[in-house]
This record gives sequence, structure tokens and C-alpha cells, in this order.
Amino acid sequence: MNGEGKVTASHRSRLAIIYLRQSTMLQVRDHTESTTRQYALVDLAAELGWTPENILVIDKDLGISGRFGTERGGFHDVVAKVCLAEAGAVFGLEVSRLARSSADIARLLELARLTDTLVVDSDAVYDLADFNDRLLLGLKGSMSEAETHLLNGRLQGAKLTAAARGDLRVPLPVGLEYDEDGLVVLDADEEVRAAVGDVFAEFARTGSAYGTVAAFVGRTFPLRAYGGVWDGQLRWGKLT
Repeated sequence: MNGEGKVTASHRSRLAIIYLRQSTMLQVRDHTESTTRQYALVDLAAELGWTPENILVIDKDLGISGRFGTERGGFHDVVAKVCLAEAGAVFGLEVSRLARSSADIARLLELARLTDTLVVDSDAVYDLADFNDRLLLGLKGSMSEAETHLLNGRLQGAKLTAAARGDLRVPLPVGLEYDEDGLVVLDADEEVRAAVGDVFAEFARTGSAYGTVAAFVGRTFPLRAYGGVWDGQLRWGKLT
């Protein structure tokens, strides 16, 4: 692996932290290959000389965005262990898995530089004491943040274009559905309409969202699933 010689006995005496992250639970469910590749970093750490007891997998952030300001318990654990010089290396499939924010990346890289912690991705081993490695990782972090901005811009632009044509379709609240002409109508299922009607009736009676939920204890409530294998199917569960 490129840069393998940067790994020393000092690094191997500390933890190899394998950090896993995916942005949404939909990705976790449908993009299982990415999750598998991230877990496989354990094997890479072993190949680079870490013993099994010194390899720590942190996967609390599966299904959580890496954007700035997002509360990520797993990332905080990584930063804490790097700050305490308990980590010899932090492994991520790519820099965007560590964070989609230049600010978060810069903070982690600075702590890694101060504590002689390596950063390892699928391409190479990076030593933050080396200017070129620091520059390259900084560029990767900036590109990751820019990629998120560009993707969001494209998605929003596509939605605005569809809306301008009158063709924008979004998931509807339970009790509503699109008919064959694309118009919003009441759900054709009588049980669904009755359950939604009961919610409004209970809210009118209690004047409270909590009171409404309490009235549904022991009853099930409908939910239309969107996306994935359950797309369009009616499921019944707890009213929250």
C-alpha cells in the first residue's frame, strides 16, 4: 500500500480506529457493499501490523450525515481518542467518510498532527507531520464538502424544474395519495381514512398531540412506505 513505510511500532502500539459512516439509513439498507468495504478496513489494519486487540471499530454513525453541525457520536469518539493520543491511525474508506465538512476535517487533521496519528484511506497512508500529506488530505476534505454542495444544488434544481412544469411529486402524508392523473386525493382504503379521521377527532377532543397519541395506545395506525422494497405498501404500526 502507498505509504506503508510510515507505519511504525509506535503507531501499532496504539489503536487502529476503523470509522464507518453512511449518510442515511436508506443507504445503509440498500448500499450494503459500501458498508462491507468499510468493515473490511479491519483486514487492512491487520495487514499493516495491528493486532486484533488493538483494532477498534466505531460504527455509531451509520445512517448519519457527515455535514457540519450534525451530531455524530462516533466522530466525537474518534476525535477524543486522537486527542488523548490513544490512536495510532484512523481508517476511513475515503475522507468523505470521516466528514463532509472542511471544519471538521481540519480539526481532526490538526489533532492527528499533534499526536502523531496516521490517517489511512483506500489509497494511502498519510502522515500529518508531512506537509504534502497534510495538503493532499486538506484538498480531499475541501473537495468532499464541495461535492455535497454540488449534489444538493443539482437535486434542488431538478425539483424546481419539475415543480415549474407541475410534475413535482413528493411523499404524501398518510391518508392521501395520488390518483392516476397525478392529483392528490383521499386514500382509497376505508380503514386508513377511518384511522386518520379518528386522529383528528381525538385532537379536537383533547386539544393535545400527547392526548391524541395516548388515545391510540393499543391501536395500530397506518403508514405508507416510500422507497426501497416496501415502496407503496401499507403498513400498520404505533402512532407516535
